[in-house]
Amino acid sequence: MSNKENDRNLEIKTPEGFLPVVNPEVFETKNGLVYLQSPGVAVISVPAVDLRGLQGFLDGFPVELGFSDFLKDPTPLPSAETLCKFAGQLCYESFGPNRTVNEYAVKYFENIMESGHGSVLEHANVTMLWWGISRSLTHELVRHRAGFGFSQVSQRYVGGKTLRFVERPEYAGDPYLHQLFEDRIDRTQQEYEAMTDYLVAKQKDGTEILGAEHKTDLRKKVRQAARSLLPNETEAPVVVTANVRAWRHFLNTRGSEHAETEIRRAAFESYRCLSRVAPLLFGDFKVVHLPDGTHGLSTPFPKV
Repeated sequence: MSNKENDRNLEIKTPEGFLPVVNPEVFETKNGLVYLQSPGVAVISVPAVDLRGLQGFLDGFPVELGFSDFLKDPTPLPSAETLCKFAGQLCYESFGPNRTVNEYAVKYFENIMESGHGSVLEHANVTMLWWGISRSLTHELVRHRAGFGFSQVSQRYVGGKTLRFVERPEYAGDPYLHQLFEDRIDRTQQEYEAMTDYLVAKQKDGTEILGAEHKTDLRKKVRQAARSLLPNETEAPVVVTANVRAWRHFLNTRGSEHAETEIRRAAFESYRCLSRVAPLLFGDFKVVHLPDGTHGLSTPFPKV
């Protein structure tokens, strides 16, 4: 199978009216402990754009400029492209008949990329839920500050039956390492439960450092101590919001062949989703087939 055929097979098929999602397979150890081997990505929010309120602004210019017809463009665009294109055209008040109409939006955004005018891409945000990712991945993820927002599961408040783990591909592909992984997370879960039970008992005995007035704070005091037993391969679901420019920077750096394997895979799955919701804003990225069997990303416009 050619690389082009492989690339087509990687496209996400999204039912009409639904935002794209990548659902990973869920596994269990013999003891029933849940773990995953690949990231899940679900787009949960894209821009809700309504330009109709601009009519009064456009009508306020001289009639001969033709600005009033700007909103009559017959070619619809995805919401992110609509927002970013308007922002770019506002910079030059390019609303008249000689503007780049939506039919030629591909060329318009190519010019944006070539000129490095990436600031107009900062207006459109996309929010995703990531799961099936490890705590070690999120430590790298949260280093992306500009244009990003994160809400991550708290190990102080959440534990017990909701604990899940993430197996690295190096382990999943080797029977010996895979068995060590399953044994290790089973043991971790058992030790975590035992530690939690012991700390609860000490708490009831009046151990001062574990004391608190409210029920929620009592649980938090126990779990904030017990979480010290949890390894980096503990699952750490996170909601990620970023503007298009920030997403592009993330894909360029974390989709690189030099990026760590797990976060590169998350970047690739995110690209698959982003290219569905905003194809003109991510269409310059190309899939790179790496020697280790994984996929990376490249773009001729890494600075946009």
